[in-house]
Amino acid sequence: MNWDQVKGNWKEFRGKVKEQWGELTDDDLDRMAGQRDQLVGQIQQRYGTTREEAERRVKDWEETKH
Repeated sequence: MNWDQVKGNWKEFRGKVKEQWGELTDDDLDRMAGQRDQLVGQIQQRYGTTREEAERRVKDWEETKH
């Protein structure tokens, strides 16, 4: 997945992110604006996981969904 494309099409991708991680709020999604590191950080915070676990979840999502 090319995160430059994600940033450019964030409105389209934010729905997919919200489907996968429903605990993320619209404010969270607005703040991250397609930035992968911020997505990882928000998943870590909202789901109470380690940074490594959040990274793994995002990587798995990237590989299976896109």
